[in-house]
Amino acid sequence: MGNLSTPVSVQKLQRALQAKAKEAPQLRFHALYDKVYRADVLAHAYATCRANRGVEGVDGQRFEDIEAYGVDRWLGELAEDLRGKRYRPQAVKRVYIPKPNGRQRPLGIPTIRDRVVQTATMRVLESIFEPDLPTEQFAYRSDRSALDAVRRVHWLLNDGHREVIDADLSDYFGSIPHAELLACVARRVVDRQVLHLIKMWLVAPVEQIDERDHKKRVSENRDDNRGIPQGAPISPLLSNLYMRRFVLGWKRLGYEQRFGAHIVNYADDLVICCLTQAEEALLAMRRIMTRLKLTVNEEKTRRCRVPEEDFDFLGYTFGRCYSGRTQRAYLGTRPSRKSLHRLIRAISEATTRRTLLMEPEAVVDRLNRMVRGWTQYFQLGSVSKAYRTIDQHAPRRLCRWLCMKHKKRGTNRRRYPDTYLHGTLGLLSTQVIAQNLPWART
Repeated sequence: MGNLSTPVSVQKLQRALQAKAKEAPQLRFHALYDKVYRADVLAHAYATCRANRGVEGVDGQRFEDIEAYGVDRWLGELAEDLRGKRYRPQAVKRVYIPKPNGRQRPLGIPTIRDRVVQTATMRVLESIFEPDLPTEQFAYRSDRSALDAVRRVHWLLNDGHREVIDADLSDYFGSIPHAELLACVARRVVDRQVLHLIKMWLVAPVEQIDERDHKKRVSENRDDNRGIPQGAPISPLLSNLYMRRFVLGWKRLGYEQRFGAHIVNYADDLVICCLTQAEEALLAMRRIMTRLKLTVNEEKTRRCRVPEEDFDFLGYTFGRCYSGRTQRAYLGTRPSRKSLHRLIRAISEATTRRTLLMEPEAVVDRLNRMVRGWTQYFQLGSVSKAYRTIDQHAPRRLCRWLCMKHKKRGTNRRRYPDTYLHGTLGLLSTQVIAQNLPWART
């Protein structure tokens, strides 16, 4: 969403709802639907969706089409449809994005119209549910991040919680049962129109392209009564609400205290750091997930003892590290091999023959965006070795690309020295980026 700021009037609404929710944990909100189609809320929702630059949905409508038609006019008509209860969501377009393991992840893309209404609804509801979310949950929250989750795991390990359950759920987003999820929402929200909106989004059909290149619509979510589309603006909030059940159940059943077992959750990623009895904690986790109608991926779920073993979480490897100066071992974090290899592959793919028609400045800009984003995320713990690998690979690939583009033999670095690559073309190094990252150990 970049630097898009929330309008003062929307902030005032959110603060009022959040204050009510904090003051009265048992309060159930009745009159929320009219907040969804408020002009300022819808306008901010549209601006948010526009800033995210998503593609069109099944109706083919683009942001450019809306702007040519008139944003105020378009939003006014949408507000009237919501006010008159004529709004109906369209099908969700399913696309597939590659996963690091070679498989594909299904992504649901609602129409822009549906994305705007979902975003407006999410803005209203997140203010109510944010105070209820436990501290163990780090995803999709304004004051928390994946790096905060990494720091929390690091702290727990160094505090002695070294028996770790590295958990994986099979298709978490696609498995969430609708009835139980709606009960999570209805615990706080009893506005029938808002609940009806959410139910319509949950059971919306999915449109996908089959192997014959034909459009096909399926209603698997309606048929199975489970699943929320990954990619829809409302889905992160709903996924947090359902995972909250697991976190609270873990505590109320006494497992946190019994095993000294603390959960760290980010979306569908989950680790449990235990003081003792990790095997029993793993069995308890399986039982709760079964009651929640979720499936533990047994192939990827394991328990390990740190530092004798290490494990990956949110792109980082946790385990034994060695000081570059003293060679002494310590318990810490470093970028995982998978994360590093993923960036290396991306740099290589950006500098193949397929990109020779691009200008060097455009290729360098693409490389800089990749390296900057990676470095800004992988700034915790022991990063120097990974940084050196990137700073060797990127100039080498760029030099090779320039030789191909200008039809020069070989990949002679003397032809394109660092002064040209970094100085003239502006290729960034991780070392330069990391100068402003206080956590990075370079």
